[in-house]
Amino acid sequence: MGGGRAPLAYNGEDTGNGKAEHGGETTGRGRKGHPCPQWNRRSVGQKENDPDTKRTTCSFFALRFTVSHTQTLLGASMSRRSLLTAVALIGTGVVMGVVLMTSFGSNAISELFALGTTDLGARQAPATSPAAVKALNDQFVAVADAVTKSVVSISVKTDKKKMRTPFGNDFFRFFGPDGNDLEEEPQDNNNDDYDGAGSGVMVTADGYIVTNNHVVENAIEGGIKVTTADQREFKAKLVGRDPLTDLAVLKIDGGTFQAAHFADRTNIRVGEWVVAVGNPLGLKSTVTTGIISADGRAIGIVGSDRLRAQRNRFAVENFLQTDAAINPGNSGGGLFNLDGSLVGINTAIASTTGYNAGYGFAIPIDMVKSVALDLIEDGKIQRGYIGIEITSIDETSAKAAGLNNVSGVYVNKVVKGGAAEAAGLEVGDVILDVDGQPVKTSNELQNQIVLRRAGDRVKLKVWRDKKEITKTVTLKSMDDGESDVASLEGRAGGATDSSDEDPVSFKGLGFTAGPIPSDIKKDFSSKAGVFVSKVDMRGRAARRGLRPNTLILKADGKDVTSAQQLENILKSKRAGDGIMFVIVDKEGTRQAITLEVPEA
Repeated sequence: MGGGRAPLAYNGEDTGNGKAEHGGETTGRGRKGHPCPQWNRRSVGQKENDPDTKRTTCSFFALRFTVSHTQTLLGASMSRRSLLTAVALIGTGVVMGVVLMTSFGSNAISELFALGTTDLGARQAPATSPAAVKALNDQFVAVADAVTKSVVSISVKTDKKKMRTPFGNDFFRFFGPDGNDLEEEPQDNNNDDYDGAGSGVMVTADGYIVTNNHVVENAIEGGIKVTTADQREFKAKLVGRDPLTDLAVLKIDGGTFQAAHFADRTNIRVGEWVVAVGNPLGLKSTVTTGIISADGRAIGIVGSDRLRAQRNRFAVENFLQTDAAINPGNSGGGLFNLDGSLVGINTAIASTTGYNAGYGFAIPIDMVKSVALDLIEDGKIQRGYIGIEITSIDETSAKAAGLNNVSGVYVNKVVKGGAAEAAGLEVGDVILDVDGQPVKTSNELQNQIVLRRAGDRVKLKVWRDKKEITKTVTLKSMDDGESDVASLEGRAGGATDSSDEDPVSFKGLGFTAGPIPSDIKKDFSSKAGVFVSKVDMRGRAARRGLRPNTLILKADGKDVTSAQQLENILKSKRAGDGIMFVIVDKEGTRQAITLEVPEA
C-alpha cells in the first residue's frame, strides 16, 4: 500500500530536494551526515556554542531521526530482525530524550519552539519589594478604594453679583494671584449653567454632606447638584453655613450612602501618611497622598471678604497642613489617614499660582464634627464666645508679663457685657490653659472654644501680676456679647488736669504723648491717662499696635497720669525688658500692647 517515496531516505538516498540526507554529503540540515542543524548554526536568541542548548535541541532531532529511520525500516520487509532493530532504535531515542530533558530542563526546549519570535522587556523585575513595602502599598490601595465612595462632587449655580473680592495675599481658597476664583471651572461639561465646582464628604448614611462654605455661599436657590462616586446625581438642599469656620452642610435624598468614619483628633500626628480625595480641575474621584506637615496653622483667610469688617476677629482657624496635592476643585473634599478615617476637610492652598505648591490646609475633624452637628440638629451655630480679642504671646509680651516661657494667649481687649467681663478677665491677662488643656497660641484657644456651645462653662488658668489665677467663664452667644462692643467704656480714674505739662517724645519707641487737649477731653469717657498725639508709623510702637489719638491708661501695671510719670516708668526698666501698655480709643475700646524697652 502507499507507494511513492518515503519522507526520509537513509544511506544517502535522494529525498526529492536534490540533496543526500545522509551518508557523507553536507546537507542543509547540519554537520555532514548529522540530523541536527545546531552543531554549526545558531537559532535566534540562542548563544553560539551553548552546550545546554545544543544538547537539548539535538535531543529533539535525535528523536526525529530515530523515528524516521524506524519508519523506513518498517516500510521495508518486516523481518523479525528488522522489527527488533526498530524497537531498539525507538527505545534508545525515548531514553535519550528523557535523559536530556531531565538534565537540562524545559527552558532550552521552549527556546527551540520560540525560534523567530521577539521578546519585549526583561524576563523579571530588577528588584523585589520587601513584604513591609508591599503591605503599605496594599494599604494605600485599600484606603483609596474605600474612601472614594464617601466623597462627592458638587456643582453650583452662583449669584455672580455676590462673588467675593480678592484676598490680596498668597493664601488662596483655590484662588489665582489675580483674585479670580479658580473653582469656577464647571465639572459638568454638558451644562454651562453650573459655574462653580467643589467636593464634599458624606457624613451620614441618609445623605448629609459636609463641604466648605466658600463652595456654596453664593449658590442660587436650587442651584446645588451633587454627583456621587457611582455617578448618581442629586439636587442638594443647603442645610446651613458657618462662614467663621468655612464649613457648610448639604442634604440629598433618595438613597443610602457610605458615610465617612471620623478619626480621633487626639491621635492625629505630624508626619503620618494621609490621602486626599476630591475632584480637582474636573477630574472626579482623584486620590493623592502625602503627610501631615504641621498642625495648628492659622493663615488668615477664614471670615474674610464681606464679613471682614464686623466679624473677622471671631473667625476660627486651626488648620492641618499637608503636602498631599490639592488643587481647585478639592475644596470640601476629604483628608483621610491610613485607617480610612476622616481627619479633615480640605479647604485652602498657599500658592502664587493658584495651583498646588505642596502647601495644603484642612479643617481638623473635631471642628468639622462640632459645626456639622450644630447645623444638622439646629440649622444654625450655637457657638459660645468668651468676649475677648486675643493675640499669641511673643517674646516681647512674655517679658512684659513676666513669663518664663513664650507660650499662652494675650488678652488685648475685653468686650463690654461679654462673658469674659462677667468672669473678671482683664486686658493684659495671659490665658495659659482651658479646662486643663494648654493653649500655646491664639488659634489653639479659638479651637478649644469653638467646640463648645453657649451656656457651657470653661475653667481658664490665667497669668496676672506674675502669678497664676483661675477664672470660670460661662460662654455667651455672639449676639449676647457683641451687641455693645463700641460702647465699652474706659476705666474712670482720678483725673489729673495736666494740661500745663509739655508733651514728651519717646524717640526710641517712636511716639509722642502728653496731656489730653481740653478741646477733645469730651471725646474720651476716661479722663485719666496721657494722650498719644503722634506715632512714627515705622517705629517700634506702631509695629506693636499703638495708634495716635488714643490714651495710655496703664504702663507696667501702674496707672498713668502724666507723660513724665510714663517716662519715669520706662527709665526704671532695663533695655530689652518688656512692658505692657493699656490703651483706650475714643470709642472706649481698651487694648493691651507690649513693647520692648529700647536703649536709653
